[in-house]
Amino acid sequence: MPASRRRPVFAPAALAFALGLAFGAPARAQSLQEVYEAARGYDASFLAARALLDSAQYRAEQAKALNRPSVGLQLQGQRSTSDTPYASTLKTDTNTVSAGLSASQSLFNRANSVSIEQAEKALAISRADFESAEQELIVRVAQAYFDVLAAQDTLATTRTSKAAISEQLASAKRNFEVGTATITDTREAQARFDLASAQEIAAENDLRTKSIALDQLVGRTGVEPRGLAVPVALPPVQPPAVDEWVLRADAEHPLVRKAALGYDVAKLETEKARAGHLPTVTLNGSVGKAHVSTSGDARVSTGGGSAIVPYDASGTGTNTAIGVTLQMPLFAGYAIQNRVKETLLLEEKSRNDLEAARRGVAQLTRQAYFGVQSGQAQVKALEAAESSSQLALEATQLGYKVGVRVNLDVLNAQTQLFQTRRDLAKARYDVLVGSLRLRQAAGLLKPEDVAALNQLLAR
Repeated sequence: MPASRRRPVFAPAALAFALGLAFGAPARAQSLQEVYEAARGYDASFLAARALLDSAQYRAEQAKALNRPSVGLQLQGQRSTSDTPYASTLKTDTNTVSAGLSASQSLFNRANSVSIEQAEKALAISRADFESAEQELIVRVAQAYFDVLAAQDTLATTRTSKAAISEQLASAKRNFEVGTATITDTREAQARFDLASAQEIAAENDLRTKSIALDQLVGRTGVEPRGLAVPVALPPVQPPAVDEWVLRADAEHPLVRKAALGYDVAKLETEKARAGHLPTVTLNGSVGKAHVSTSGDARVSTGGGSAIVPYDASGTGTNTAIGVTLQMPLFAGYAIQNRVKETLLLEEKSRNDLEAARRGVAQLTRQAYFGVQSGQAQVKALEAAESSSQLALEATQLGYKVGVRVNLDVLNAQTQLFQTRRDLAKARYDVLVGSLRLRQAAGLLKPEDVAALNQLLAR
């Protein structure tokens, strides 16, 4: 095929426009930052993690109430009637109205103090869980975003390849008609054209599937990602040494911090179990008033016998009390001793969980680092392969014109070029997502990294 008749791969802007017409997408493409912000307000998993973090703050405040004073108010109204004909007081009606205020303040309770410390650690664990959820959301959004771009590039290269094969098929038919080529060339070109048509259908469906996944993630329809700015410049890995990434992961990864906090909570649980042997001291105080009114009949003695006289009495009394209560456990059936032994073993479990988390994070960080390094090397190799494949295609087309190459050679050269271009685009997207996964593996991934990656997209 002459160089003047070759069809270049779609540029990002042209590709977005063509696919927008094909699939009904909006004309304005969305940046990665816009898509991520939309996902933060829609993704159910992320919203659940945020709600869990908010609830943990109130759970910590509940624990702090253990060392705060408690105050109670009591109101009581009572009427009692007594009828005792055999006693001096024959009949009595008593009305009592009382009000009291009581308060208590813990002065020393080691178990309560440890529970408060555990609640604060639990809040920090919830923050680590939220950071993990936030990092996971960033990676999921970026993966879905670049999956759509990769599917768009695959469809574009498939259509371009199909167009080139169509021209080669037409050329083979013309040459066969004039007798300068065999029917074999036509059939080979027809087979490649049919295969390209099938690949185009598969690429269209793959793009549709990837677009649905992205729409579902952000809660919108017809999301159209922006392509990479041309020329594509992939950022280097910083810091460049894998050991630096591992050290930072050990210090900052949410899973490591969560395991370390879990170990701290386990040690505090042992301390709380041992506090079962310690006394507790509580300050108690109360103040109350009661108004009593009594009326009835009473038998009184007279000179010649007795008489029944009515009586009526009322009054208000006040009572106050303040004191300190000390409680000292003496024996609880070995429950405390066995609880301490249990918590010591659970503490050992948490220590091993922490060590497992550190080893796992270090392994994932190294894998992610070398994955990005390998991806960047692959991108450079594919860029060189694209240039070489382009030159090879031009040389094969020239050889076909002068009769030293056959139609199959041209078809193979075209296929190799377009596959290389497709693989190159996919490799670039994999490197970008891999860089995010590396930061996630090291526990360093932040929303600001989305903004930095967003700078690589076309405006």
